[in-house]
Order: sequence, then C-alpha cells, then structure tokens
Amino acid sequence: MADITCKLLVIGAGPGGYTCAIRAGQLGIDAVIVEADRPGGTCLNIGCIPSKALIHAAEAYETVARAADGNAALGISTAKPSLDFAKTIAWKDDIVRRLNGGVSGLLKRAGVRSVAGRASFHDGKTVAVETTNGVQLIHAETIVIATGSVPIELSSLPFGGRVISSTEALALAEVPNGLVVVGGGYIGLELGTAFAKLGADVTVVEAAPRILPQYDGELSEPVAKRLRTLGVTVLTSARAMGLNADGTALVVETADGGQTTIEADKILVTVGRKPATSGFGLELLDLDMNGPFIRIDDRCRTSMRGVFAIGDVTGEPMLAHRAMAQGEMAAEIIAGHRRAWDHVAIPAICFTDPEIVTVGLSPGEARDKGFEIKTDLFPFKANGRALTLDRDDGFVRTVARADNHALLGIQGVGVGLAELSAAFSLALEMGARLEDIALTIHAHPTLGEGLHEAALKSLGHAIHI
Repeated sequence: MADITCKLLVIGAGPGGYTCAIRAGQLGIDAVIVEADRPGGTCLNIGCIPSKALIHAAEAYETVARAADGNAALGISTAKPSLDFAKTIAWKDDIVRRLNGGVSGLLKRAGVRSVAGRASFHDGKTVAVETTNGVQLIHAETIVIATGSVPIELSSLPFGGRVISSTEALALAEVPNGLVVVGGGYIGLELGTAFAKLGADVTVVEAAPRILPQYDGELSEPVAKRLRTLGVTVLTSARAMGLNADGTALVVETADGGQTTIEADKILVTVGRKPATSGFGLELLDLDMNGPFIRIDDRCRTSMRGVFAIGDVTGEPMLAHRAMAQGEMAAEIIAGHRRAWDHVAIPAICFTDPEIVTVGLSPGEARDKGFEIKTDLFPFKANGRALTLDRDDGFVRTVARADNHALLGIQGVGVGLAELSAAFSLALEMGARLEDIALTIHAHPTLGEGLHEAALKSLGHAIHI
C-alpha cells in the first residue's frame, strides 16, 4: 500500500484520541487516527457507556421488583417482574453501536482520515499499522499517543473461565447466580451493585479496611449502607488468594487471618487499571517515564520533540473527561495556539447507589496542604426533593478556606448527584467563595439546594437545618 503522510497522527480513538483528531480537523490540520478496535475506546465500548446502561436497567428492574414486594410508602404494587437479560444486553449494545457511528461520523465531518489496525512505532515520525489489507506506513510531523489503559490482572487470578474483567462482565449472556467482586473500588461496586439489583448473590472482597478507599469514609458510608440493604456481602481487610482445587470457588484470607471459600459462577476482578504502553514499539522512542506512565509537561508534550501523549497513558486521574480536555488542548497547541494545562479541579464520579461526586480537595486533603478550613455538609434528610424521590440518604459538603472563604472542594453523595458535578466544577474553576454560592438563587425543590444550604451553614446561617 502507498505510504500515508500527514501533519498529525493520533494513535488510539478513545475519548482523548478522537477529541484530539476532531479538534485538529476543525483547525485545518491534516490528521489521521489509528484504532485497532471500534472508535470510542474503552469508555464507549466496554466501560463508561455500557456500564451506565446496565446500571440504569438494573435500577429500573429493582424498582419494579420492590413494587412486587409491595411498596407500602408509595402505595404501588405490581406482579413479580421477569428479566430477559439478552434483550437488556442488546439494548446496551445498540447504544454503543449508535455512539460508535456518531464518533465515526464526527471524525469524517472534521476531515480526519481513519485507519483501522494496530499501530507500531518505527521511530518518532513513522508508524506501521497492521491492517486487514497488510502493513500501512504512516509518516507524521507530530504524533499523539492516546492508547489508554487496560485492566490489571492478578497473578493469583488470571483472566479466563470463571475469572473475568469488567469487559467480560458487560458482555455476559445471563445474570450469574453467584458473583464475587474482587476489589471494592468504583468499578467493582458499580457493576456489583447492578448485578445485585438484577438478582445475583454478590460478595465484595476488598483488601482495605473499607470499601471505596479512594474516598473518605463520610462519602463511602451511605454506599456501604445501601449495599447492606441490597443484601450484598462485603468482606473488608480481606485478600483473594486464588481459586480452590476444582476451580469453582474463590479462596479468601479474612481479616482475622483465617480462610474462607466463596462459591461463585463468576469472579469479577476489578483491582484497577494500568496504562497501555506495551505492544506498539514505545520502547523504540526511549521516552521519559513517570513510573508506568509516559511523562508529560503542562502541554502534554513528552520528552521527544513532536510526540505528545494524552489520557490514561499519562497518569492519574484516569478519567475520560480528563483525556478529552487534554486532547482538545494538544490539538490547539499543535495548531499554534497558546495553551497550557491550568485546570483547578477535575470532577470524579462514582456511579454507585447512591452516586458520589468529588471536585477539588476533601477536608483531609485541604488540611494536609496546610489550609485552615471551614467545612460543612447539608444532609438530604432535610431536602424536599430528596424526600419526594424517596431517597434521603447522602449530603452535599463544601470545603473552603477559613480566611477568605474561597472554595477548595465540593463533595456529595446521593441519588442522581452526578448531574451536579458540572455546577461543583464550575464553582471551583470560577474561584467562587461561600458567599457567591449563598447569594446564588438555587431552584426549589432540587437536590442542588444542598450546595446552597451547605454554603449557608458554613457562613453560620443555614435556613433548613
């Protein structure tokens, strides 16, 4: 095949990669994007989007199932529901398919050329792509590495058979009767909660003293309480040792040093993700690394001139929206614009039940950085909208400097709270103070009033508590 020459080559069509390529095309840059799988990357195909679809379906099913048991509070009753899980998965897959097509269409509209295949570096300017028609050589002035991340595999529990990653969990043909989730972080609990609502007997095994150890205990406790309500067994300070002799159960070392065996149809290992830095000749570039990640500066430039890196391959937080922001910025820098990474905070959301949203510093993190702070929370037990949703668990919490009341962080936990993440982020990016939040009229009745009331409380004059 004839070689391709371009100004920009993007390796990886995940959220960061396709955003970078689309923005480059909008700016008139001759761009090519290479992807071995479907456009959209992990997030669209086997991560964020399909998992949220499954979570929504599980929530709908559990709501009807509760009504079948008689929801006395709401006065609703119905027949016991049935689940056609194949149709659920087909619905999820159709959403992914439509979004795949949308990304492909956006790339085409921006004038980006797409090459399907696996890329491998020859040098800092040349990449070979293994396509179905043979090897395609691409020469580029600038290359952006956006290869993403992959699930971490435990040596004692290699993937295969009963042992699955989140990828296989989202493609199961049926709901497992027994599911063990190894890892009580956000991925494990999102999927574990969904399968519990769909009828699976779920056990969570977490090595840390509590679930969601990346969040403070105040935020994780409502999730832990909800798991108990759903009948999920949670083993903390516990370690997965491997399968038993016949491979039908997981052997777990418990907190007291003893051992227990948990039978399961599937064992979902969700102990984190690692950057995808192998298999495409990265070692030929001899880039500076930051541990397992590619080291970048505040413009996403690597140690090699003309080579950028964005997204999960560059480190934490490994979030799709961080990658997208980096991709847009990198494209504009390549186009000659003056840009640098100067974001105050990146929102993080845990789509458990209830949902957790964090932006900026927690109280502990703020104190560790030497700030004297004012922090208060407003519980949803005092929020009219939460009560009308029949879910009053959770709260909104503000963290501000004690001297000038500038916001350092906003966190919350509650049903549907993910939709407040934009408001939380905007407040921090705009440099808002507690007074700015307090003097902003918040619509009633909404969960967003929790932010207003938390700010009022810190200022000493909360109205509804």
